Amino acid sequence: MVAYVIIPGIDGSDDKHWQSRWEAEWGESAVRIAPGSWTRPDLPQWVAAVQAAYDSAAARDSRVALVAHSLGCWAAAEWLGAARPEGVLAFLAAPPDPRGPMFPGAAAPTFVELSARPLPCPALVVASDDDPYGDATAAAALASGWRAPWHSVGAHGHLNSASGLGDWPAGRALLRTLTGA
Repeated sequence: MVAYVIIPGIDGSDDKHWQSRWEAEWGESAVRIAPGSWTRPDLPQWVAAVQAAYDSAAARDSRVALVAHSLGCWAAAEWLGAARPEGVLAFLAAPPDPRGPMFPGAAAPTFVELSARPLPCPALVVASDDDPYGDATAAAALASGWRAPWHSVGAHGHLNSASGLGDWPAGRALLRTLTGA
C-alpha cells in the first residue's frame, strides 16, 4: 500500500482538479497539506505543512507518495531536501519556473530564489509542452536539477482544472510507474 500527500499549488486545487479527484478516490489513504495561506504562500509555512501531512500519512503506511502540482512541487522539493525521509516518492506535476515571466513572485516571494537540487528519493517530473508557468525546456532543466526523469504529456497548459484533464488517467498511469501501485 501507499499513502499519499496531496500538495497543491497557489490557491489550492478545486474539486475539478485531478489532485482533488485522486484524493477523493484514495479516501483515508490521502492527506492534503493545510498551510496557513493558499493565496500568499510562505515557503517555511508550506514546508511545515508538508511535514505535518507526511507525519499523518506515514502513520498509515510506510510508503508515502508526494503528489505535488505547480508551486507545491517546490514545497515538496524543499521539504525533501530538509527532511530526507525514508520510503518517499515524489510525483511533481507542472513545476513553475521561478525565473520565468509568469512566476507569481509578488504573491509568493519566498519561492522566488529557489533552485532545483538533487532529491533524496525516486521522483518523476511531469510537464506540459505549453505550460505558461514553465515550458518544456524549463521543466526538463528542473528535472535535471532534481535528478529526476521528466515526462512531457503534450500540450495541456498548466495541468490544472482549466486544462480539462478530469480524472487524468494518463497522469495516474505515470504515478503508477513511480509507485507500482
